[in-house]
Amino acid sequence: MLSQVQLARERIRDFICYTPCQYSADLSGITGQQIYLKLDNLQRTGAFKERGALNKILLLTEEEKRRGIVAASAGNHAQAVAYHATKRKIRAQIVMPLMTPLVKVSATRGFGADVILHGANYDEAYDEALRRSKEQSLTFLHPFNDLAVIHGQGTIGLELLEQISDLEAVVVPIGGGGLISGVAGALKESNPTIRVIGVQTERLPSMLAACKAGKPVTLPAEATIADGIAVRRAGDLTLPFVQRYVDEMVTVDEEEIASAILVLLEREKTLAEGAGAVALAALLHKKTSLTTQRTAVLVCGGNIDVSLLARIIERGLVKDGRRVRIRVHLSDRPGALHLLTKILADQQANIVETLHNRAHYGVNLGDTVIDITLEARGAAHIQTISAALHDAGYKFERIP
Repeated sequence: MLSQVQLARERIRDFICYTPCQYSADLSGITGQQIYLKLDNLQRTGAFKERGALNKILLLTEEEKRRGIVAASAGNHAQAVAYHATKRKIRAQIVMPLMTPLVKVSATRGFGADVILHGANYDEAYDEALRRSKEQSLTFLHPFNDLAVIHGQGTIGLELLEQISDLEAVVVPIGGGGLISGVAGALKESNPTIRVIGVQTERLPSMLAACKAGKPVTLPAEATIADGIAVRRAGDLTLPFVQRYVDEMVTVDEEEIASAILVLLEREKTLAEGAGAVALAALLHKKTSLTTQRTAVLVCGGNIDVSLLARIIERGLVKDGRRVRIRVHLSDRPGALHLLTKILADQQANIVETLHNRAHYGVNLGDTVIDITLEARGAAHIQTISAALHDAGYKFERIP
C-alpha cells in the first residue's frame, strides 16, 4: 500500500492542493486532546475526492480517455471527476441522485461534466452509471472501490506525517471506505503505532455492518445530513483494508453532526458539510477511546447546500441550548405582553420571534397563547428563564 500511495502522490502533487493542517487551541481545550484539523475542504472542488479521482484519471489509457468516462456520485466525487477530466479534455458523464443538493449539481455542471439526475439514492444512480458504461463503452470511475482511487486518497496520510510531528492518532470519516483505506494504509505502514479511528453516520453504518458480518452487506436506505458518506454497502476492496488497518470505528447521530458543523463555523471559521464534520463530532461527543493523544481530524469536505446549512445551524443552536421556543398562556389584556417581555429582558433572553394565537390550543375566552423563540446562553440559562416565569405565575411549556 505505502509504495503505491507514494507513487500516487508524485503523480498528482502538481495538481492537488497541499492543504493546511492547523492546530486548534479551542478544540484541544474542549476535547482534552491535541487537535489538528486537516482541511481538505480547501481543495479546488471543496473535498478530498480530487486526490483519488485524479490518480485514476492519470492512469487511464489513451483509448479510455478518447471514449470518455462515467461516474456515479452524490456530489464530491462528481465534482472531482468533472473538474480533472475537463482539464484534460476528457468527456465525463456524472449520474447523480435526484435529491443531490443543488450546490453540488450546479458545481459539477460548472466544472464541465454532463450531469444526469437519476434515482432516489446513490445505488440507483450507480446502477444507471454502470448501464451507461456498458452501453456507451465508457470507463467507470468508482468513488471508493478502486485501488487507484484508494491510493490517491491515501496521500492525505503522507501529508499528515509531514505536518504533525509525533502524530499519535487520526480520526477519519467512513462512507464506502476509500478514504480511510488509503489513509490508514499509508500511516500504518509508515508508523504502526498511530491509531486510526473511523467514524460513520449512525443512520448508515455500512462499514461497521460489513466488519461484523465479515463481508459487505446492503443496508436499507436512510436520509442523513452526512450525504457524502451515505453509502449503503461498503466496498469489496475497502473492507479488507479497514479490517487490517483501522483500530476502532464509532458512529455519530444527526444532532451530533449538526453540532460539530456549528462548532467548526464558530470556533474555527471553517465550513464543513455533514460528512466533513463527523470526525470532529466523534471527538466532541466522546465517542472514541482517545484521551490526550496528538490527533489529526479530517475535515474532508465543505460542499453544503445553503438551505441545509441554515437548518443545521438552527438545530445545532437548539441542541446547544442557545435557542428555545416556549408557549406561554397569559391574559388577553393591555400590558400583559409588556410584563412578560420585561421578565425575559431581566433574564437577558433575546426574543427572536413571537406568534399570538387566540383561537387555538384550547385557551379560554379572554386569554391568549403566545409562542416565543428566544436566544439563550445554554441549558443553565434556559433553566433560569423557566424559573423566573414560574415564580411570576405564568403557565408555560417548551415546544420541541
